[in-house]
Amino acid sequence: MGMFTKVLIANRGEIAARVIRTCKRLGIASVAVYSDADRFTPPVLMADEAVRLGPAPAAESYLNADAIVEACRATGAQAVHPGYGFLSENPEFAERLEAAGIAFIGPTGAQMRSFGLKHTARELAQKIGVPLLPGSGLIDDTTAAAKAAEAIGYPVILKSTAGGGGIGMQVCRSPEELAVKFESVQRLARNNFGDGRLYLEKYVARARHIEVQIFGDGAGTVLALGERDCSLQRRHQKVIEETPAPGLSDATRSALHQAAIALGRSVNYRSAGTVEFVYDAETAQFYFLEVNTRLQVEHPVTEMVTGIDLVEWMLAQAAGTLTLPRQQDIRTSGAAIEARLYAEDAAKDFRPTAGLLTKVAFPPDIRTDTWIETGTEVSPHYDPMLAKLIVHASTRDAAIDALGHAIATSEVWGIETNLAYLGRIIDDKVFRDAIMTTGTLGALIFQPRTIDVLAPGVQSSLQDWPGRLGYWAVGVPPSGPMDDRSFRLANRVLGNAE
Repeated sequence: MGMFTKVLIANRGEIAARVIRTCKRLGIASVAVYSDADRFTPPVLMADEAVRLGPAPAAESYLNADAIVEACRATGAQAVHPGYGFLSENPEFAERLEAAGIAFIGPTGAQMRSFGLKHTARELAQKIGVPLLPGSGLIDDTTAAAKAAEAIGYPVILKSTAGGGGIGMQVCRSPEELAVKFESVQRLARNNFGDGRLYLEKYVARARHIEVQIFGDGAGTVLALGERDCSLQRRHQKVIEETPAPGLSDATRSALHQAAIALGRSVNYRSAGTVEFVYDAETAQFYFLEVNTRLQVEHPVTEMVTGIDLVEWMLAQAAGTLTLPRQQDIRTSGAAIEARLYAEDAAKDFRPTAGLLTKVAFPPDIRTDTWIETGTEVSPHYDPMLAKLIVHASTRDAAIDALGHAIATSEVWGIETNLAYLGRIIDDKVFRDAIMTTGTLGALIFQPRTIDVLAPGVQSSLQDWPGRLGYWAVGVPPSGPMDDRSFRLANRVLGNAE
């Protein structure tokens, strides 16, 4: 079998743009699918063909398997890249495509099932000797939960076996807290995943989130392509990711890689996947967490240090044209860090924002994976991620400095974003000293320099210096300070830019 001539990307946003760019480089025609809300976004306009799936809600568009299969038939697409989220880890979708003679660019349905439910993935890890946190099997009620928690020892963390993205996870520090939270976690799990089954794990107070990128050929060969530290999370959602993970001994790093490879080999894993671990910063021990049977959002940092295009590998593996190198031939160079730019308002508890982007400009000397440009309308219907700013340098310190400069010189206007918050994170001593844990951002103090107009009136005035210059000489004047010197002095007193 040769490489595909036409690939459909069953996703949206920056991952759709990312796959389309790789297809163009390889001379493969691309098909974008879109909801009504995404009709005029850059990825849709960038693709060779575009097919409407349905209205804005994901259930009627990006989760509509019937519409995606029909789009493949209508365009002659030979394969589907699922990206991440939506149907990317849905075994029934993968098998339906295969049955229709359309290649699914990812693992098999059986491999997704093996790792898709966390309690079965734990059983598989235990069977091959990968370290596990003390935990329970599936729990049906509060009585069983209390008994299991007593055996494990408090604090424990209550999890959904079908969960993802940190949804519904709750730390319980006492029997009373467990009893109160059990029902709400169960309800969240049912509503979000259609599966209310729960289990318990020991909670690690000073935890780091370390994950290993793997890639398999489906015939028994599985490679480890380095590890990433994704500890900087807010409400279990990753914000900053980097590779290599700082502060690990060579022995620990090697053991992490070998554990991930063993898990992949146990199911003859094919395509890209990520094995996630909890690393106890106090004991320097690691424990298996879960396997993500798809490409991860943070895959670019791995690409930057290895020189490997993971999307190209995925395409070639699915087409049957990939020959993997030997593990000893995988080389890494320097350090890479990624920051996720979200459409969210830090002054309002990071509530997602939406609206028209009046200016978008990113520095040209870094890698920016994005789906936005000046004039893009950000919809309230989807994940708020706008872009990923990715830097690569010879050392971690140099990479942090490069990321700081990239954040300071990026411009995204029209709606609130977390750009200033990202700058605050990388300036923080805890991050610079590489002693962050998954709880670091929860304790980070950030005061956004914004003004919220609660009730505007005809005499309200918000001014900035030097104002909007070069617009017109007559009529309504451009806005600007009435007294530019006093205005700048006041800003200096407040610690603002002049």
